[in-house]
Amino acid sequence: MRSAVAVAGALGAAAAVVLLAGRVRGDAPVSPWFGEAELPPPAWARSVAPRPGERGRPGDLVLFAGPSRASARRAVTAPGAALGFFGSRRGSGCSGTWWLVGPLAWACSDDAVLSPADPLEPDASGPTDELPVRYFFVARGGASAFVSLESAAEGAPDRELEGGWAVAVVDEREASGQRWARTTRGLWIALGDLVAARPSQFRGEAIADGTIDAAWVLADRANVFPGPSPRGKPVGARVRFDLVRVREESGPMLRVGDGAWMLASDLSRPGVAPAPAEVTRPGERWIDVDTATQTLVAYEGARPVYATLVSTGRLGATPTPAGVHRVWAKLRASTMGNLASSDADAHYSLEDVPYVQFFDEGVALHGTYWHKDFGHARSHGCVNLTPLDARWLFGFTAPRLAPGWVAAYPTPLDEGTWVRVK
Repeated sequence: MRSAVAVAGALGAAAAVVLLAGRVRGDAPVSPWFGEAELPPPAWARSVAPRPGERGRPGDLVLFAGPSRASARRAVTAPGAALGFFGSRRGSGCSGTWWLVGPLAWACSDDAVLSPADPLEPDASGPTDELPVRYFFVARGGASAFVSLESAAEGAPDRELEGGWAVAVVDEREASGQRWARTTRGLWIALGDLVAARPSQFRGEAIADGTIDAAWVLADRANVFPGPSPRGKPVGARVRFDLVRVREESGPMLRVGDGAWMLASDLSRPGVAPAPAEVTRPGERWIDVDTATQTLVAYEGARPVYATLVSTGRLGATPTPAGVHRVWAKLRASTMGNLASSDADAHYSLEDVPYVQFFDEGVALHGTYWHKDFGHARSHGCVNLTPLDARWLFGFTAPRLAPGWVAAYPTPLDEGTWVRVK
């Protein structure tokens, strides 16, 4: 899926606590060992909390890699997250003080407040299937969306959604004699106008010894033969996404067990590949995407550690760009769509696509909840993974997200992981 990164949010503060703004208000005079730009933190300060967002909702913060708005962006925090407080400095672009809240991560006191409370990370656990939210599709006839249940009772919709669009739901309530779902955008939609998504439960294989013998069935039903020829009478069958272990290869056939052979064309089989020249450190992590086999293999140096199926861009239409790229942004979720395209034949909108890793402009590795066609090319250019695989890969790659972050950008000390597409 191609999409621009949408990581914006109101920058504000969530609690009425002492604010350091423009001048030092420490518990003691400035000690002579503090540099000119360094400020002694008050002894009671334990965390940094954002100011409230729109309509009093929990706020978030944009963090910078240095104590200046001229620095590169470092991260975006989860709404309501309170980050640990580690120090302060003066810097440009902030009328008050810059506060160190993580590894190469600074927040401006214009956007936040100090708090004596411990750091707080909002609960990010998902209801089912390890996903942070539940996904629904708008029914074919479309749906009306409301900013509150009161406005829903009045029948004055705030937005109209087209059939087939996807929304992420975090709450359900009874009102006006029917069931309503609240999306991550704060909109209420009648549950009867939605159809639940059923994300794939497929996941790849961890590789313990550096040898890849895994392959997955691509056909809905694939025959198993007693010998290395498809002319004999089948002795069994395997179905889509079944895992088999390849023991031997003979022409177009693969042995997957004692007296069990299958056509290689019925299987997707990842292979071991040498690292690209860009991978230079021993044990460095990198990702290899093979568009021919529609597989992805994660490596530590020369050793493969995980393999799975993917769906890359459609060949000849929206191919995934080949080459070696670095992950340049990671987001726990991002909305993807083409609503801004006036010349599109049909518009689509997919809320809160999970575990997104952009590596070539708007092209990303990401979880996919709207199809189960892994092992076949079908995307708009991105590398589609099942949500379970996307979650695993998100934790494997750099840059890493600190507690309370929902997006992270690389730094020289935490460079983005290399991704090769071939």
